[in-house]
Amino acid sequence: MLKTLGNIVVVLVLIAAILLLVLFVIKAVWAWTIPDIFPGAVQQGLIAAELSWWAAFKLMLFLAVLFGGNSASSRSNT
Repeated sequence: MLKTLGNIVVVLVLIAAILLLVLFVIKAVWAWTIPDIFPGAVQQGLIAAELSWWAAFKLMLFLAVLFGGNSASSRSNT
């Protein structure tokens, strides 16, 4: 029982670490690319130059829904 609980804790810590890594990558890629692609819109305040952690999380969920559903359906068709 204790070994199973330890495995659950390890899995939860790994999931949290992966989540934070994905959020960091989304924030970094946004800050690296968006100001270069849309400099005028960033200067006018139409597009954020950097994302907050919450905005990165929402973008991650959006991308997961957008692309996650597509890959699941394509796997079932093969």
